[in-house]
Amino acid sequence: MKQFLMNSVGRLDMICWILVVVFFCSCSLMFNGNFNQSFIAAGGVVLVMILIGLSIEVIIETLKDVKGLGTITGFITNGPELVCLIVGLVVGDVLFAASTPLGSNFMNPILLIAAALVTRVFLKTLQTNWRYSLTCISLTAGLAVSFYAIPIQYHMYWVVTAVVVTGVLFIKRPPEEAEESMEEEVIAKWSIIPAIIVLIAAGYFLDPVVSFASEQSHAPKGVIGFFVLATLSSWPEFKCCLALLNRKKYLAAILNITVSNITNIWLAVAGVATYFFMTAF
Repeated sequence: MKQFLMNSVGRLDMICWILVVVFFCSCSLMFNGNFNQSFIAAGGVVLVMILIGLSIEVIIETLKDVKGLGTITGFITNGPELVCLIVGLVVGDVLFAASTPLGSNFMNPILLIAAALVTRVFLKTLQTNWRYSLTCISLTAGLAVSFYAIPIQYHMYWVVTAVVVTGVLFIKRPPEEAEESMEEEVIAKWSIIPAIIVLIAAGYFLDPVVSFASEQSHAPKGVIGFFVLATLSSWPEFKCCLALLNRKKYLAAILNITVSNITNIWLAVAGVATYFFMTAF
């Protein structure tokens, strides 16, 4: 287990952690923020990133020989979006509830490309079921844009369209095959349960921790929102793609992103449907 934890932390992780701390501390110095609080908050961001990364590694390690690994991880890494959806519905803000899952549909493909470049398998990843990948990503991103382009009173029509389109995309996804592994089991299968709980909890707290670091460092909100929040909030998908591509599971990495995009639409659909049901009664 100790060796597994050591192997799950790579050079890229450490570079990202250092850059996060340097970014917030530098902003606090340049914009007259609170340096000490910024350093502590940046440490909190790094801690959450570590928990997310380790959780992803544990989940993939326990499921490494299971057929449909990409589909399963695509569902699991949407845990933080599910929590944000529930929070938005509790406060009665359907636009906020749907914004987190729908916004992820644009960052997910970028992170897949980034992971493929980092692991130096870009061409191999690009050539793997590229027709389905392009179709799925384009349609799910289009559905996300159309949600905000139509008046709220027509959102039920959007719900019907989204269910039909994503249902077809999910059914038509490329099949995965289980791979036989001769590796000795490193961690127990039951470890997936606490790993999923930690992943969801860490994903939920990531945004508040980053927001606190932004407030203390006085970093420009535009920079924070576009470069920091957008990237860090999708850290689970990125870590998952890295882990899968490093294991040469190209189709699983692609399905992690495409199924995640489909699931994001389903979460938004569930949010809109719940909102209309609650307001009707």
